[in-house]
Amino acid sequence: MKRKTVRILIHTILICLIASATINGQTGNDVNVPEDSLSLDWIIQQIVVHHPVVQSTKEALNQADAQVGLAKSGYYPNIDFSAGLSDVGPVPSLDIPDLGSFSLFPRNNISGEVNVRQNIYDFGRTAQNVAFAGQGKAIAEQSLEQVKQNMALKAVQIYYTLDYLQEAIIIKAEQLETLQEHLDYVQKKEATGSATNYEILSTKVKISGIETQQLDLEATRDIQLSILNSLLGLPTKTYHTVKSVLNIKQPDIGGDSLISHALKNRDEMVIARDKEGLASMHLDAVKLQTKPSLNFIANGGLKNGYIPELNKMRANYVVGLGLNVPIFDATRTKYNLLQAQSAVETSSLQTEITRRNISSEVVANETNIRTAIKEVKQAKMQLEQAQEALTLAQTSYASGVITNLDLLDATTAVSESKLTLLKSQIGYVVNVYKLKASLGERLY
Repeated sequence: MKRKTVRILIHTILICLIASATINGQTGNDVNVPEDSLSLDWIIQQIVVHHPVVQSTKEALNQADAQVGLAKSGYYPNIDFSAGLSDVGPVPSLDIPDLGSFSLFPRNNISGEVNVRQNIYDFGRTAQNVAFAGQGKAIAEQSLEQVKQNMALKAVQIYYTLDYLQEAIIIKAEQLETLQEHLDYVQKKEATGSATNYEILSTKVKISGIETQQLDLEATRDIQLSILNSLLGLPTKTYHTVKSVLNIKQPDIGGDSLISHALKNRDEMVIARDKEGLASMHLDAVKLQTKPSLNFIANGGLKNGYIPELNKMRANYVVGLGLNVPIFDATRTKYNLLQAQSAVETSSLQTEITRRNISSEVVANETNIRTAIKEVKQAKMQLEQAQEALTLAQTSYASGVITNLDLLDATTAVSESKLTLLKSQIGYVVNVYKLKASLGERLY
């Protein structure tokens, strides 16, 4: 047993050294990777900050900010400067007896003016546009939180998959070492005639089977590592180990309150309600399209053409009010209203679909946790029984009551029980995280 413990310790140290060397040699400058095993908190933090999906969603939020600013521009005046130079011919003139001929305007017309147009009252259209854009920004903000939550949950699943695989590989390595020791022992007994060739072949078959399982586990681990590296923005073949953390508590919420808590806090539900409100705002905005609008108009500047000195530049201005009253828009408003009303109904139905999906998800995750707790208890009991059976088998084998193959079966049962317990423990942890996510509890 001491020999086995030393080998496992050496094996673990080598893994850590390889991981450290590989990370230092292959990682980029934008991600500061820890030299020891990666923690779940560190992985989640890196993903929710640097992943392109998150960055892309942040850009959508910037666009929403621009939409709010664009809507608010309706409160401000439109101001522009215009200038003109034109040559007109023939120039109309007026002949007056005894006074001569007079031009009605100059041949060269010059003007420069500043124009101002300010909305005074539009029955709330501008305010409605601002509120509509603000609601769109709220949806963009909530969508960013939803993306972060989904990316964090994905990181949790990959993290604990790697946790299981790296522990399973170690268990298989222990199993191979035990089988190799049995093989060496049986081969020595076979040389003295105390064991048969069948026992040797059977042991080799078991070794080959375990080696195949170990290769499959290593291949799966490498695939999961490439997925993790892709999320972190690191070279796909960068090697990591993860810290095994299995002590996690369930959400401190009563069973009857789980669904109501989820419906209040889930990003999907908040977004669905916001979209429902956005559709209602759009309907109100369409209704306002038939309302009149009152505008203030002013312009002032310099131009020539004033009698009697037609070529002299003079200051001038125009101030007034403009009223626009829609009368007939070729039925566009009518059909826009129909579309907006349908969008409101669709949003309401989508909210109900989201509510049902969340309720089902919470119930499923809660059920999975209860099942996982039972599986952990059963796995612990099976491991205890397997260890007791192995102890009895070792005693019986030493007394010559059972064969080497019987002892190998007992040894294999212990290793498989360890894997079953590990799998059930990790399944419990992952289901707890899923329940937290389904309740709207932040994982980042």
